[in-house]
Amino acid sequence: MTKALRFLAMLVAALVLAATLGTLVPRPLWPASAAGEGTRHILVLKNPIHTDIAIPVDDAVRQRFHFLVDAGIPVDAPEVRYIVFGWGGRAFYLETPTWSELKAVPVLKALTLDASAMHVDIAGAIAEPHPAVTGFDIDEQRFAALLDYIDASFQQGPNGPLVIENAAYSRFDRFFEANGHFNALAGCNTWTAAGLRTAGLRTGWWNPLPASLRLSMRLYN
Repeated sequence: MTKALRFLAMLVAALVLAATLGTLVPRPLWPASAAGEGTRHILVLKNPIHTDIAIPVDDAVRQRFHFLVDAGIPVDAPEVRYIVFGWGGRAFYLETPTWSELKAVPVLKALTLDASAMHVDIAGAIAEPHPAVTGFDIDEQRFAALLDYIDASFQQGPNGPLVIENAAYSRFDRFFEANGHFNALAGCNTWTAAGLRTAGLRTGWWNPLPASLRLSMRLYN
C-alpha cells in the first residue's frame, strides 16, 4: 500500500509539474511575424472542464458551413451572431448532457482513449467582458486558417460531414463524427489551443484545462 501511495503521489506531482510548465512555456516559443489588421473577433468560451471556439458569422461563413443547416442548425437565421465549435470525447459528449447524468464508462473512456465528436451550437450576441469569455482580434488570413482547421476536424462521408443521429442537447445544436482520438492528454482544450495557434495566437505548450489555457493566453497575447 505504501508503494502504491508513493507512486500515486509521484504521478500527481508529475502531472502538476507538467501542467505548470505547459502553461508557462509558450508555444510557439517566439511570437509570430507581424500580422495584418485584426478585423475578425473570435471568442473562446469556457466552463470548468471544456472550451469552445466561437466564430463570428457572415455570408461567407454561413456558406462554408451550410451543411449545418441541412443537419438542423439554423445558422442562416438573422439573429445568429456566432457558430460555436467544440471537439471532445464521443462517449462523454453524448452521454453526459448534464453533470447529474455523469456515468463511469464515459469518464473511463475520457481518461484513457475514446473516439471523438464535434459539437456545434449557435449563439446571438455574447457579452464581453465575462469570466467565461475571452476575445481575440485576428486578421483575415489567420481567420481563414482557423476555419480550415475547424473544417478539417469533421470526419467526411460521401456527402460531407457525418452527423450523429438523435444526438443533441437542444433544438439548435448537433453532434458530428470527428477526426482524431480523445484522451486525457490530448483533449478538448488542447484542440482549442491548437486552433488558436493556427490563428496566429500563442498558447502554453500543453493546456489540458481551461484555466491553464486562459492563463497562458493572457500571458502571451
